[in-house]
Amino acid sequence: MVQMRDIVKRYGHTTVLDGVNLDVHQGEVVVLIGPSGAGKSTLLRCINGLEQIQSGTITVAGEELTYSEKHLNRVRSRIGMVFQSFNLFPHMTVMENIVMAQRDVLGRGKKESQERAVHLLERVGLAEKATAYPDHLSGGQQQRVAIARALAMDPEVMLFDEPTSALDPELVGEVLQVMKTLAVDDGMTMVVVTHEMRFARRAADRVVLMADKQIAEEGTPEQVLDNPTSERGRAFLAELSDE
Repeated sequence: MVQMRDIVKRYGHTTVLDGVNLDVHQGEVVVLIGPSGAGKSTLLRCINGLEQIQSGTITVAGEELTYSEKHLNRVRSRIGMVFQSFNLFPHMTVMENIVMAQRDVLGRGKKESQERAVHLLERVGLAEKATAYPDHLSGGQQQRVAIARALAMDPEVMLFDEPTSALDPELVGEVLQVMKTLAVDDGMTMVVVTHEMRFARRAADRVVLMADKQIAEEGTPEQVLDNPTSERGRAFLAELSDE
């Protein structure tokens, strides 16, 4: 579903990704972990063209990514992305937030887009919040709405960039449960940047440890989290266990 080959990404003279290769197969959940500054979030943003790479190739669902506006829009229509911040429109209700992109981008009619929104709000446990405004919701509820909004576009791949990092600890579980349901019950292809090791253990097919601008190691959750083979991996996981 996603293929990255020899990816190099720089900001000016600073290299953020240096020769990264990654495959994500259909229905697979890949969790990216690693220290801050390892390039995890940048890698996600490269997949859907929010960041332009300096060299290498990115292929999504068999289509190589180019940076013309028309092609970017086509590729992004196949990818859903959920950010650290919820990015909901504060002047719109929950329902309006989920309906708008369906109508503007997908060209769906009002009835169909509203029916899709209702279904997804039920899926994330927020059917009763359809007429509420974002500032009347908790952070966890806002993030669940953001997930529903991304799903409303019928993506083939979902990208999550630290989706729980802005939440109070007691709200993290409700968002992770929605993500786990997507992974386990729906078989959604997902790439997730997170520090939530419990989610990685329970939902990931593969854990990818990034460090020093590259992939240090990858494998099953048991392989990477319990028996890391790289020195960088052992150091990072030791730091987590000390927190």
